[in-house]
Amino acid sequence: MKPFKPILYLFLFSLSIGGIPSPAHCETTQYTFGVVPQFDAQKIYAIWHPILNELEKQTGYKFRLAGSPTIPAFEVQFTVGEFDFAYMNPYHALKAAKSQQYVPLVRDVGRTLYGIVVVQKDSPITRIEQLDQKVVAFPAPNSLGASLIPRADFENRFGISIIPRYVQSHSSVYLNVALGRVAAGGGVQKSLSQQDATVREKLKVIYQTRKFSPHPVVAHGRIAPQVREKVKQAFLKLADTEHGRLLLSKIPISKIGPASLADYQPLSDWGLDKYYVQE
Repeated sequence: MKPFKPILYLFLFSLSIGGIPSPAHCETTQYTFGVVPQFDAQKIYAIWHPILNELEKQTGYKFRLAGSPTIPAFEVQFTVGEFDFAYMNPYHALKAAKSQQYVPLVRDVGRTLYGIVVVQKDSPITRIEQLDQKVVAFPAPNSLGASLIPRADFENRFGISIIPRYVQSHSSVYLNVALGRVAAGGGVQKSLSQQDATVREKLKVIYQTRKFSPHPVVAHGRIAPQVREKVKQAFLKLADTEHGRLLLSKIPISKIGPASLADYQPLSDWGLDKYYVQE
């Protein structure tokens, strides 16, 4: 995988999704839209650029994709309220609601998520207990299914200690495991399924976590209710066309529907705060 040049990264994410605005667009309301960086910047841009274009057509607003080089950087950004709208993991949604009154708008209502632990396909490791004192890769400390829940389970359910190594993205986790640089890695099923076959075929899943509701799109508390509702309805309307459903599938969202904070409250009882790293 060729490295993504920082200059191109900054260029892509500094542009309004509709391109450089003409004078006629200068009066249009613009909102920032953050996306948790599970994947490299090129892939995130490819997924979200056409979606935000469609939202612009439906709402009349402009959206600027606000880049985050790492998951910890993304956490700092939503904690200080940098994003008007964002796509984030479920535990982030709880934290964001507490720190900045972010409100969930929509989510995938057609499935549930779970974390996974992978090892090399030919690894002798078949059980979590065998990872005691081994190096395990994670995207970032606060990645929910890929890091927070597995780390909590390692200690609380299996009574083992591991040596964590944070490698910034899900793709990097899988690559590190495939290359034998670590004993295992944490991820989620959806990100594993989106890896190149050359990487995916070198891995096997040895553990699945408890299930939880998928990532929501959220709006900052400062956004007017009527604006939130207009953006929410624009997302829901994407499901009305084959083109819109294709765009949603790339996030991936299989069946879009309304979201609420109550969807994520069960996570509050999983004891994850002990493992959440506050930057």
